[in-house]
Amino acid sequence: MEESISGFKVRGDWGDIVEHGERITQALREAGAEGDAYHEWEEWRPKSHERIDEDVSEKTAEQASVAEGEGEKAGKSAGEDLQTAGEKLSESYEKVEEGDSDEALDRWNESIGHVARAADSAGRKAIRKVEDTVYRKVMTQLAPYYFDNDLISANVQQVGRGEEADEFVLEVNVNDDELKAEVSDILAEYESEVDRWHVETEKDLGNAAAAEGVEVTEEEEAGGGSESTRT
Repeated sequence: MEESISGFKVRGDWGDIVEHGERITQALREAGAEGDAYHEWEEWRPKSHERIDEDVSEKTAEQASVAEGEGEKAGKSAGEDLQTAGEKLSESYEKVEEGDSDEALDRWNESIGHVARAADSAGRKAIRKVEDTVYRKVMTQLAPYYFDNDLISANVQQVGRGEEADEFVLEVNVNDDELKAEVSDILAEYESEVDRWHVETEKDLGNAAAAEGVEVTEEEEAGGGSESTRT
């Protein structure tokens, strides 16, 4: 793993990429990350059963989609907001005729608010009609598959060509500096544990020799640290 200002990066086969994402996720959890942003990352990160040009592409397009506006969140269509705007405008005129200028102004402001919300909803809907196709057919040819929220910024891309077509790069950055430092320390512990495991684990020469049909000297079997065998 390479660590830099831009994040934690791994280059390798798909298994390496998946493992890197899993380690980042585990480190975030140990550092106390939680909430929607954490779960969004957990959902997007590459999985062992996925394909980059299908599953990751689809998840990236969904994640990059224009978010819902206030009207959509309230469950109102652009048409419904325009209808409400008309009603509020009529109420405003009525208040003017009654001499209630304060109430007239309130109804006028409400009317303008609904008009603006209707325009916002209509604009977002129009963008979504084309953005998915544009992203899938154009953007993924020019840029890596990416993820971005308040917690994590990440991208994964296929970098190999020809015989190295199955080589990928996954780079993940934690957007909060303090949390990033904690994650860095935890990832370093993971690396250290793996290194110690490799150093401390004795080689089972007897089983290896049996599998290969060779004999092992008594010194080698007792020491466990030499890989030399004789026929």
